[in-house]
Amino acid sequence: MLAALDIGLGTTLAGTGSQAQAAVPSTIPPTISNNSGRGDQVYVYNIGTLLSTGQQGWADANGTFHAWPAGGNPPTDAPDASIAGPASGQTMTLQMPKFSGRVYFSYGQKLVFKLTTGGLVQPAVQNPSDPNRNILFNWTEYTLNDSGLWINSTQVDMFSAPYAVGVKAGDGSVKNTGHLEPGGYNGFFSALRGQPGGWANLIQTRSDGTVLRALAPGHDIEAGALPANVLDDYINRVWQKYSTSTLTVTPFGDQPNTKYYGRVSGNVLNFTNTSGAVVTTFQKPDADNIFGCYKLLDGPNDLVRGPISRTCAQASTAATLLPNPTQPDTSSSGFHADVVTNHYARKIHAQMAGGMAYAFAFDDVGNHESLVHDGDPQPAYITLDPCN
Repeated sequence: MLAALDIGLGTTLAGTGSQAQAAVPSTIPPTISNNSGRGDQVYVYNIGTLLSTGQQGWADANGTFHAWPAGGNPPTDAPDASIAGPASGQTMTLQMPKFSGRVYFSYGQKLVFKLTTGGLVQPAVQNPSDPNRNILFNWTEYTLNDSGLWINSTQVDMFSAPYAVGVKAGDGSVKNTGHLEPGGYNGFFSALRGQPGGWANLIQTRSDGTVLRALAPGHDIEAGALPANVLDDYINRVWQKYSTSTLTVTPFGDQPNTKYYGRVSGNVLNFTNTSGAVVTTFQKPDADNIFGCYKLLDGPNDLVRGPISRTCAQASTAATLLPNPTQPDTSSSGFHADVVTNHYARKIHAQMAGGMAYAFAFDDVGNHESLVHDGDPQPAYITLDPCN
């Protein structure tokens, strides 16, 4: 099966911020550098939602937008939106329109995209029958709007072919993020293989032994490759602690007086505001709820429940809820110190340059994400790094 694609601003990419210092042009040029050292043909795709109209579609190399045609049920083949990418050691420049979208890249084979009556669908490689299962590929997420460019290096769904992103500001400075430490690619997979408890099952390989990716743990719980109770011990200890003490959540960095106070009663975590009124409650979550920040720990796009949920999901993933009753924890020094934690996220952060990564949906809580932004963007950069 293929999974429905939602490429709005999403959970991993903020599309709001300070106003642009100058008018943002209708397109900006991203330079794609192929430093992978691989001899395979690279294919590039720029797909997303056109912000001016809300239409889903793709952009060609010149930045011209093409709306997707109507899909079907069963899904029909999408038009070939691929752009021939640069050979190893070469670069190419595209034009990036005002999109909220993704730039995919694949090695050796074109990706398979389908269209349903609800729009585009994307690879769902947690399914062994997905047609993209044996292709080495990855993507970056971005939003380009009148307030500037946000572009990230994401591992929210999987850790795969490495790359970094960057943007040149109007003052000439360049911001980069997403590179691995030397040896970080193989180091990550070696560390994951050595982690007991089913974590090695996250790794997907081709029949010839080629390592393709490690799926994020939420996908592996869904597929049965990782035990659903993998965080139960930690969650039980959190529930016990906050039945007799208070968890304080200050979800907005620019609103230090907006605080919520959590206490556990039975199977429910109740949050009150500074006046003592209950503002939201959460049933005791499991690992799947935490990794996805959904179901019992859903994070709606509001100003109360969503911000509290995202903060708690991040603190649970990083295992800081027990040692620190004041959240979010903006220091990464205590992340993943507990033996029960999201080892996928722990090992990614350990291998990323500067420790910055988007290893789960709300890794941006506390500003630990691999994201660059500028309100006056000039060229952008996507660098395909080697798998070693």
